[in-house]
Amino acid sequence: MTEDSPAAPSPSEDPGTTTRWTLRAVEDEAAVDQIASDLNALPHALARSLALRGVRSFDDAHTFFRPALGRLHDPGLMRDMDRAVERVARAVRGGERVLVYGDYDVDGTTSTAMMTTFLQGQGLDTSFFIPNRFEHGYGLGEAGIDAAVERGASLIVALDCGITAVDEAAYAKARGLDLVICDHHTAGDVLPDAVAVLDPKRPDCDYPFKGLSGCGVGFKLIQGVLAELGLPPEEAWPYLDLVAVSTACDIVPMVGENRVLMRAGLKQLVERPRLGLTLLADRAGVDLDACTASKMVFQIGPRINAAGRIADAGIAAELLATTDAVEGQRLVDEIEGLNIRRRELDRETRDEAFRLAERQMDDDPLALVVYKPGWHPGVIGITASRVAEHFHRPTVLMTSNGDTRTAKGSARSVQGISIYDALAQCSDLLDRFGGHAFAAGLALPIDRVDELRRRMQDAVGLAVDDPSDLVPEIEVDAHLHLGDVTPRFWSVLKQFGPHGPDNLRPVFWGEGLRVVGQPSRVGAQKQHLRLRVAQQEGGATFPVIGFGLSERYDAALASVRRGRPLELAFQVDENTWNGRTTLQLKAQDLRVAEV
Repeated sequence: MTEDSPAAPSPSEDPGTTTRWTLRAVEDEAAVDQIASDLNALPHALARSLALRGVRSFDDAHTFFRPALGRLHDPGLMRDMDRAVERVARAVRGGERVLVYGDYDVDGTTSTAMMTTFLQGQGLDTSFFIPNRFEHGYGLGEAGIDAAVERGASLIVALDCGITAVDEAAYAKARGLDLVICDHHTAGDVLPDAVAVLDPKRPDCDYPFKGLSGCGVGFKLIQGVLAELGLPPEEAWPYLDLVAVSTACDIVPMVGENRVLMRAGLKQLVERPRLGLTLLADRAGVDLDACTASKMVFQIGPRINAAGRIADAGIAAELLATTDAVEGQRLVDEIEGLNIRRRELDRETRDEAFRLAERQMDDDPLALVVYKPGWHPGVIGITASRVAEHFHRPTVLMTSNGDTRTAKGSARSVQGISIYDALAQCSDLLDRFGGHAFAAGLALPIDRVDELRRRMQDAVGLAVDDPSDLVPEIEVDAHLHLGDVTPRFWSVLKQFGPHGPDNLRPVFWGEGLRVVGQPSRVGAQKQHLRLRVAQQEGGATFPVIGFGLSERYDAALASVRRGRPLELAFQVDENTWNGRTTLQLKAQDLRVAEV
């Protein structure tokens, strides 16, 4: 007898879920019916999902479903773009040496590869500098500025960093260097004294779209320079694959101009992908003809990031810039080795962090502050995200290496609670910190860690209006009858992509479902749930896969044994197996309907 057999022990009488299901609110429910009518009797669930994404009319729908390059904004609308374009164009005309200064994550390395190859393509002697996470730390620094002087550069173009580098900009100026900054992070009270500071988040910048990645800001500069030099705008299109990777992996809003750039970048990956991305995709087992933002985030991005997390991010930038197949293969082999090591460190750190967090959860804290010396600093951010997601608590994860007096780390949060604001309440304990609502970095003396743990409870408490804020939540777009899931439904739904923040895959709420046959646990560790469902009154059955939802097996079995309908929170997706593609429901959660 197996654990999945009908003779298995009976499930509990009322197996439930600790996850909240929340139906997202639209501004005007009546407008949903109008959208459905305007779009040829579109199913209500799809019309409601469109309304939640700002679609109010047929014209809005056309813009949403057809994010064409012609909808990109004029680069000249960005503050300081005229100054940046003039300075870079002058460097091109004068044959100056340029140093491209990047950051060590995916956004920074894609930006570096893009700007370096563009300027080299204009005939400039261009090199790059990416700080080493362990030797130099984050952002624009004196070591890179000194490297520019040593290499005979007269201009630095900084990408994905620099917006708060006031002292460093002054140092560059003192060393006789011009500086152009392309950043997308939040500006401080004082801007750096540079030739130009491009950042759509500048308080005085009227650029219509604020959500560009750092690579996206650099791409706008390339567009502006091409126009200034009288070159065809199409010369910028080969860089769209890099912009797409940065847009997906930096988790910027997948709306507006980013959807245009992402859609065009995916097309570029199909038609003319650069060598480095082709090699990375091949190693990751990603078919570029069917690449998505999700595959970039989970399969390509981690490999690029591994270089900067474990060794030197310059390896990744070199791979993304190279046109030499032999060199490219050598670099991708090196990166794969680093990625394997990164996964090992990630797993070890995650397991230890979970154990330490479990002990703190015995006291039902509002926030988790976990410290252990000796963890690899390159995986602290990843692990903090995993802990915050697993325990659904704002999380600060820290370590110390070599320096026995200072703990450094990363903080991550959950929906509705700003980790930046919470840390600001504890700023007197910290040597430094910075970031935004969902992610931050920090450093403090080790002997203050316990005090930070105590103070963070009060700081997060100020942001928690309702205890349910600390209960995991599934936001649902609409109720959906399975009879509406037709080929036309899927044809429209798959055009909702590319997906990302502010345009996540729609989640639907299915009610009155019956389980057909026997549910089963599947996967190497039996961690996934598989079943089939149909509406109670009949109709087609749909396969359901619930990744990581094996703990919901009892609820599915209870539905079968007690003849009670099932409720399902799910996404609609395709599944290809043995050359055959069918629709399946990807469960986010399930529960037995209340009587």
